Amino acid sequence: MMSQSQNSPRRVAVIGGGITGLAAAYRLRELDPQAEVTLFEAAERVGGVLLTEREPHYLLEHSADNFITNLPWGLELCRRSGFEPELIGTRPVVRRALVLWHGQTVPVPEAFVLLQPKKIWPVVTTPLLSWRGKLRMLWEWFVPARRDGRDESLASFVTRRLGREAFDRLVQPLVGGIYTADATKLSLAATMPQFLEMERKHGGLLRAAWAERRQTTTAEQESHGARYSLFMAPRQGMSSLIEHLAAQLPAGSVRLNTPVQRLRRASSGTWHVTTGDNQEVEFSDVIVALPAPAAARLLDEVDTTLAGQLKQIPYAGAVVALVGVRRSQLTHPLDGFGFVVPDIEQRKIISVSFSSQKYDGRASDDRVLLRVFMGGATRPEVLQWPDDEVRSVVTRELTELLGLSGEFEVFKIRRWDGVMPQYHLGHLELVAQIEDRVKAIPGLALAGNAYRGVGIPQCVRSAEQAAARIVGTNVAK
Repeated sequence: MMSQSQNSPRRVAVIGGGITGLAAAYRLRELDPQAEVTLFEAAERVGGVLLTEREPHYLLEHSADNFITNLPWGLELCRRSGFEPELIGTRPVVRRALVLWHGQTVPVPEAFVLLQPKKIWPVVTTPLLSWRGKLRMLWEWFVPARRDGRDESLASFVTRRLGREAFDRLVQPLVGGIYTADATKLSLAATMPQFLEMERKHGGLLRAAWAERRQTTTAEQESHGARYSLFMAPRQGMSSLIEHLAAQLPAGSVRLNTPVQRLRRASSGTWHVTTGDNQEVEFSDVIVALPAPAAARLLDEVDTTLAGQLKQIPYAGAVVALVGVRRSQLTHPLDGFGFVVPDIEQRKIISVSFSSQKYDGRASDDRVLLRVFMGGATRPEVLQWPDDEVRSVVTRELTELLGLSGEFEVFKIRRWDGVMPQYHLGHLELVAQIEDRVKAIPGLALAGNAYRGVGIPQCVRSAEQAAARIVGTNVAK
């Protein structure tokens, strides 16, 4: 067994080599340059679900292909690590999303942001809603605010404030494309608390939009739709960011193909990490950057209550089909960044991203790269479909909706089973309980998308908070 003396530098184990684990390891080195950090990754590569693959004429992203910058933590990490010059914004044309409506793709109303209509006229003129649905949405101004403070599902909040039709035709598909979740179970407070705050502060979503417009200048209002996109992506794909972060760590600090089988805390306060080859290594601190079920398995010996709490966080999966075709094979104008599919359309897919429309370098000029998403919490059976059934469904849907003809140049299937945490009602209360248990265990921190945000910026923030806890805990010692 390898051990450390009292006078040696801080030795920290980071378990999990996704974006969270890498960001945690990088931040640890920033906060304490003398720290000896070892990152354990069970797979043959770092990055977790973030994976870029190159094919002739195509650059394929197997999961997330960008991150938002109005949550600053991802962009700040890129800046501090020297990666910012590799970031690119979305292409300036057709910066909008589409929604499927009776088999046709229709633009989301201008300035409709997830749950909130910021302008009235686009709502009045959209074909997505009937006149009854439009009037019900506009009636939101008069809907009284709820003040009881209870956790409310996203579906309940939207139908209460905007009406059922707005939920079915707009909000459910837009949110479903982000969380792959069942909106009737999804906690609004845990996923989109800004809209809950609008109701609390202003009395409603339209009132909040009116107050915002009164506080901004005319020039700001007119430039709202034309300003540069808040989404950015690495020029060479998400894997280039992963490789960059791994390269910033000292040689030998990343251990691939090294699953952690056991984690225990000795009576002396040190942590003992046992790997798959039965090697036991001693550390002063540990950051567990794993999905909640895997973290629960490791922590069961440390704190059974904490492990039980982690097991309560449910997960869903998705299937991503990566499709490359020549532009001439599609009749659709591709006049957006992609489209989302309401459940009431009764299709087999959740959404389609026009990846080569969003970012330069994803396909050569005469080709198109599409990413088709299927499955999610409401269609878990898709994960079990054989490849030929997935291909058949994708072919049929793209033929009907985009006018596809001919054979695919590229067709790849990526199955992500159980990778998306579901922030169900009561999630924030459960996370607070988890955080309280962790605070009582010196030298331990948890990080990842299971807790307070599923996006890349939130993962980075969680990682950096974990690193700060570790360094602060040891300084206090």
